[in-house]
Amino acid sequence: MWPRLLYRDLMETSVRELKARLSHYLKLAARGEQITVTSRGRPLVRLVQAAQPSGDEEPSPKEIQRRLAAIPGIVLGQPGKIRGSKHPIKIREGEKTLAEIVLEDRR
Repeated sequence: MWPRLLYRDLMETSVRELKARLSHYLKLAARGEQITVTSRGRPLVRLVQAAQPSGDEEPSPKEIQRRLAAIPGIVLGQPGKIRGSKHPIKIREGEKTLAEIVLEDRR
């Protein structure tokens, strides 16, 4: 089954055809054509060209940090060497370490 050309820059194809010729449809979408993927004749998704970023510059590290800090639930780490716990767990004589337990469980 070949894709149907609906109107300028809009194609329709089935999931089976998309899977068989994925590279072809990705190239078409990259050129700016819109491809509607159907399943049993019903529209499922649309492939479109990815939005081009406005500007060629990457955000600065400070801008990235500002954006991350603005996301709820994100806690930024502190710079410097990572230290161990202030109160490490004491392993008694004869007890297995966590690493030993994990290795034993994997066998």
